[in-house]
Amino acid sequence: MTANATAPAAGKAFYDHPLRAPVLAELHARPFVAVSTPARILHVAFLVDRAQAIADRAAFASLCLARGQPAPGRDAKQHRVAFGRFVLRWERHAEFTTYTWEVPAEDVTEGGLPFQPSGASLADVLTQLPQPGPLLVAVDLHLVTDTADALPLDRLFDRTSLARSDVEDGFAEIATDFQPDPSGFVRILVRDRGMTDDAAGALVQRVLEIETYRTLALLGLPEAQRLAPSVAHSEQELSALTEQMRQSEGLAANNKLLHALTGLAAQLEADAAASLFRFGATRAYEEIVSSRLRTIGERPISGYPTWQQFLLRRLQPAMRTCQAIEQRQANLSVKLTSAANLLRTRVDVELEQQNRNLLQSMNKRARMQLRLQQTVEGLSVAAISYYVISLLHYALEGLHTRAEAAGLHYDVGVATAIAVPLVVLLIWSVVRRIRRGHAEDDA
Repeated sequence: MTANATAPAAGKAFYDHPLRAPVLAELHARPFVAVSTPARILHVAFLVDRAQAIADRAAFASLCLARGQPAPGRDAKQHRVAFGRFVLRWERHAEFTTYTWEVPAEDVTEGGLPFQPSGASLADVLTQLPQPGPLLVAVDLHLVTDTADALPLDRLFDRTSLARSDVEDGFAEIATDFQPDPSGFVRILVRDRGMTDDAAGALVQRVLEIETYRTLALLGLPEAQRLAPSVAHSEQELSALTEQMRQSEGLAANNKLLHALTGLAAQLEADAAASLFRFGATRAYEEIVSSRLRTIGERPISGYPTWQQFLLRRLQPAMRTCQAIEQRQANLSVKLTSAANLLRTRVDVELEQQNRNLLQSMNKRARMQLRLQQTVEGLSVAAISYYVISLLHYALEGLHTRAEAAGLHYDVGVATAIAVPLVVLLIWSVVRRIRRGHAEDDA
């Protein structure tokens, strides 16, 4: 225990991790609610962004308070309120919000047939709330007793897409055609063959989740179809660019190819980033659907496909399409990176070759400059020596007259000739010393 550890709360022997409460609460965030047979449940889901979710929570809280009911907590992910015998359940998810309207079946059944009247005429309370976002899921679920064996399923559903199965070890039957009715709701019929209210509530919630998440999972298909032409174009462009790489020569041509590869990679990464969340969510939703189907334990009914068989035949191709596009994007990214690295290596080699040639040229020029400098130094020694000897000759001539008057006799020409090697040696040593001083300064 650290010195700055939080002290245990009153009545506790230990202090809690700051995330312990939300982690424990997550397991109970969306509990099953017991449902009595018969019942009718309307379930809708709206796609929302962050701003729409905040506005939706505020609107729902206002409706609850106006009806004299408690509003949802600030961090609540679900809230259930009763308006008389009718119950409304609100749930907040990562990218969507759901409303579930529980209606006692005896109050809404007309003529003894399920789904009468239409679901749209019963969701009046939802019309009192501003629509939080675009509608994606609308389900009209009717829970009936097993005595309704004579129900005309062919009149309630489209026979060509009707899926039926026994679930919950034979204690229930589920049926749907996964198609919206004229009011826009997908009809689901659940026959109760002796389930408890808790089991019925759990089954209803799982069935609603299957329809909700299978619809959400299919959102990835339009994204995959939108990206398919772009991915195909990128593959063709990569093939053409790699073929040009085999034939290109010269730094300018390779730089042009590298620029094209970089632009293609940037476009691919932009598309991949834009679809990253949708494809990831599609995989997660598809796994939830598969998990819920396994949990309800379907048994086939002769002459009809089970829900799992129907969805496997229709949903899996869409999921494979999304996976194929995502995999093609990943493979393209790897290939583009490899091609760009190869081309960049070639450009680097060509640059090194140019640098080597440039250095060789600079070395040659430096040697020429050194030779020129040595030549100039030799000429400068000769020129300076000439001027110094000339001055010395004039000085010896000027001193010659006075020297004769003093009795000293010397030949000016001989004296000048003797001074020539001495002067040249002196000038050369001075120039050499100056050059050495400059070399030491440069070092």
